[in-house]
Amino acid sequence: MRRESGKLTLGDLASRMSRLKAVGENLSDQETTDFIAALYPNINDEVDFESFLKVYLKLHAHASSRTGNPAKNSSAFLKAATTTLLHTISESEKASYVAHINNYLAQDGFLNKYLPIDPSSNDLFEIVKDGVLLCKLINVAVPGTIDERAINTKRLLNPWERNENNTLCLNSAKAIGCTVVNIGTQDFIEGRIQLLADLNLKKTPQLVELVDDSKDVEELMSLPPEKILLRWMNFQLKKSSYKKIVTNFSTDVKDAEAYAHLLNVLAPEHSNPSTLAVKDPLQRAKLVLDHADRMGCKRYLTAKDIVDGSPNLNLAFVAHIFQHRNGLSTQTKQISFLETLPDDAQVSREERVFRFWINSLGNSTYIDNVFEDLRNGWILLETLDKVSPGIVNWKVANKPPIKLPFKKVENCNQVVKIGKQLKFSLVNIAGNDIVQGNKKLILAYLWQLMRFNILQLLKNLRSHSHGKEITDVDILRWANTKVSNSGSQSRMDSFKDKSLSDGIFFLELLSVVQPRSVNWSLVTKGVTDEQKKMNATYIISIARKLGCSIFLLPEDIIEVNQKMMLTLTASIMYWFLKQPVEEKPAATSDSENGSQLETLSNSTTDDSASESSVE
Repeated sequence: MRRESGKLTLGDLASRMSRLKAVGENLSDQETTDFIAALYPNINDEVDFESFLKVYLKLHAHASSRTGNPAKNSSAFLKAATTTLLHTISESEKASYVAHINNYLAQDGFLNKYLPIDPSSNDLFEIVKDGVLLCKLINVAVPGTIDERAINTKRLLNPWERNENNTLCLNSAKAIGCTVVNIGTQDFIEGRIQLLADLNLKKTPQLVELVDDSKDVEELMSLPPEKILLRWMNFQLKKSSYKKIVTNFSTDVKDAEAYAHLLNVLAPEHSNPSTLAVKDPLQRAKLVLDHADRMGCKRYLTAKDIVDGSPNLNLAFVAHIFQHRNGLSTQTKQISFLETLPDDAQVSREERVFRFWINSLGNSTYIDNVFEDLRNGWILLETLDKVSPGIVNWKVANKPPIKLPFKKVENCNQVVKIGKQLKFSLVNIAGNDIVQGNKKLILAYLWQLMRFNILQLLKNLRSHSHGKEITDVDILRWANTKVSNSGSQSRMDSFKDKSLSDGIFFLELLSVVQPRSVNWSLVTKGVTDEQKKMNATYIISIARKLGCSIFLLPEDIIEVNQKMMLTLTASIMYWFLKQPVEEKPAATSDSENGSQLETLSNSTTDDSASESSVE
């Protein structure tokens, strides 16, 4: 089937959904995949509300479930035209998401007209159509991710405004750690939500009680929240007569015995002696939930969810228990381990950016820490292949699990070799440095890889670049030219120009590329730190709302992190240049942009524009 190009309006999507509904039942799996692929040739440009709902539901798969009797027919969860696009979700899980929404957004002024949602109905899917609910739920997951001033919140939104909200939701989901790949055909999403937010040493330093020395502390810091939660659960279970090791939130807890022992350790005053005596797992699960209720632990799952081994809902249940009563009482001398560990805020922010960027590419494995998870070289090779298809020699690559250290070094040696092939500055960097987890060198490599990807995307817009190399200075001049042509006196001398900290230049740039994007009545003067932060958060949300995939934080703008300034400017430039001619402001023609880039692309990289710390 011929793949279609260009943007789809919501009307187009509705029409095609109807076609899918009409023929879906008569197609084979492969035919269905091909059909959907034809409808969604470029997910970055094509958005529909149910795809976003899928993103959010997966993002909050670790959230919470609602107590109650699940509906008999779980396959009735989605009776919409996209049934073949989305995985069937149980009524119990749907109820948990609805309960989560009702609980966390009950006081929202805009949504109170629609809440509480009836979990037995499909009202949820009507309410999410305008994208407002999804955007607000992103902020529930990670507060402050979206500047709510950027959300279109009129009572009646037109298709363009709804699409903007959904675009803002998608790009914000990626920016908080979701991997969203080919929505509509297949997707893999892994989010970090507020239930797991406290499962790190910065938020809960008492977790250091789980380890014995500083070396173990570093290992603990590198673990994903789910692994820390399992380690905490087993730590508490050691205090009881329960001798098994819990390795997952499914089969290992479905008999509810581990839960009974855990709650007896944490809240013995509410224990029921008959809980461990009963033989029926379902009855035991009910008694466990009664115990949780008596200790005041909020929980949404049912006894049947426990017995069925629902991993999402069981993880949420344990996370709720941890939040309510973790049973940790660390001594001061134990916390002193943390004082010896380096706390470089800049390194931490850069690690976060690169981690989320890598995860957004849809590699085979979700990474939780670039310094630990990239050491075998495999994910780096996959990332290189995404950025420059065909560049990796997979015949000599070693696929995980890799037990022999020299096999990891072989992978990382190829990573370095490819980097040199791509003209990265890799002085004194060897494959073994990556295997050893050298933070400085890993960050240096990842920055050059991310920058290369951005420049390649711009280069591939052949109608503008004519296939010539695009450089940092081209991006700088493009941005200054756009703002200058609007009549503004603002400009940036380089990507480390301290005047950028107030955010005014980027707001003017965004206003030029899409005149309706910035509400200037919401913009501050950018004088005080608070005003600068307000402008910075607004810039990021507006850029994502347009369709820019960016991973920086407001602090990166306020502190003028030159790497992030380059990526922000390049992302805006890429979004603008790939728009169809008719959607660009009338004052700027397509030919004008093409000739401008053709002239600039003969330039070489100007160190005054971008002085990478790599060099």
